[in-house]
Amino acid sequence: MKRYRVKIEPEECKGCGRCVLACPRAILQMGKHLNEMGYTYVCAAKEGCIGCGSCFYQCPEPGAVTVYEITETEDRGA
Repeated sequence: MKRYRVKIEPEECKGCGRCVLACPRAILQMGKHLNEMGYTYVCAAKEGCIGCGSCFYQCPEPGAVTVYEITETEDRGA
């Protein structure tokens, strides 16, 4: 079974929250820290990403959200 992970680039995120609302599994949440631009950025709060890409497609900032498949190498911690 394929597994996925969502990665947020804090310095690209402007904290609009569109990805948080779009996630069907409620993986994402607004963070508590500010990035260098002074925005509260989104964080992945838990595991369970299904790889649908809803967060990616809702994000207006190119490069802020990436969804990728977890490979066997990553899964083993190598």
